Amino acid sequence: MSWAGPEDIYLSTSLASYLDKKLLVLLRDGRKLMGTLRSFDQFANAVLEGASERVIVGDLYCDIPLGLYVIRGENVVLIGELDLEREELPPHMTCVSTEEIKRAQKADREASDLKGTMRKRMEFLDLD
Repeated sequence: MSWAGPEDIYLSTSLASYLDKKLLVLLRDGRKLMGTLRSFDQFANAVLEGASERVIVGDLYCDIPLGLYVIRGENVVLIGELDLEREELPPHMTCVSTEEIKRAQKADREASDLKGTMRKRMEFLDLD
């Protein structure tokens, strides 16, 4: 039986290799958080410093600053390191204010709700 040595630390599933690096954290509710990982525990609870939530609606986006942010581990779906050398977003994306992104979110939510109600109204038609 072979045991992992010190050179195998990067093969570990631990978050230790991400400490003091800028990360993207995807949460169960679909939110995307970015920030520098400062601490974590055995339950994957994490502390992000300089955290911000990136909200994307169509070609619009906004980074809402959150500051120091504690994330409960059971809400984490994915954690990944951001490449600081690459551009984060495609060039066609437009940065807007918090108020504008909230209006765009509301309009998007209303459009999807309308689409859902129309689909329910049309279910009685058996088009198959």
